Amino acid sequence: MQHVFAVYKPKGPTSHDVVNEIRKITGVRRVGHAGTLDPLASGVLVVGVGRDATRTLGRVLQEEKEYIARIKLGEESVTDDAEGEKTVYKVSVPPTRHEVEDATSKFCGNILQMTPIYSAAKVRGKRSYKHARQGRPLSPGARQVEIKEIEILKYEWPYLTLRVVTGSGVYIRALARDIGRELKTGGYLFELERTRVGEFTKDKVIQLRDLAEFWKTKEKVQ
Repeated sequence: MQHVFAVYKPKGPTSHDVVNEIRKITGVRRVGHAGTLDPLASGVLVVGVGRDATRTLGRVLQEEKEYIARIKLGEESVTDDAEGEKTVYKVSVPPTRHEVEDATSKFCGNILQMTPIYSAAKVRGKRSYKHARQGRPLSPGARQVEIKEIEILKYEWPYLTLRVVTGSGVYIRALARDIGRELKTGGYLFELERTRVGEFTKDKVIQLRDLAEFWKTKEKVQ
């Protein structure tokens, strides 16, 4: 059987953990996913079960994505998210809503984004995060990415909540970091939920607890 569908990844497990769980449930070894979600992130994870299905995931990777991102201003993190060691900024006067709107608007469109040091990007043949964890951080460099929309959903210092629509390859962690730097307050990604990947939306995903029953239904219709 060949299937592409979306599951909801909760906070905690890695995307690879979810893939392994799907392998156990389906009994199929060839399982892949389109677009990694960090352990601290939740949301839509598109998976392919079977050889032909996994071959289509490259196309899914190029699809538009939508996120709800909660950023904490006033601090910066070495990992650009809540996991890393923090540096506190002294902010005597928090930025106004207008200043935040002005700062975020600068990141819409085609931009050059510096890939996080703690990422899976390869530098000198090895994952960047492995260099960093060994105390020898190496920058993966910058790349051109597209951010299609940024909407401020809520701003109450020090937290800023955004809805972000992107093309492929965007690091929301890096966006949080760069918005913080633009505001001169520092900032890191506090929480992240991916709500859409192409046609796969949050309201149509399969919860992991329901996956076994879903798969039994799929087997019956084959």
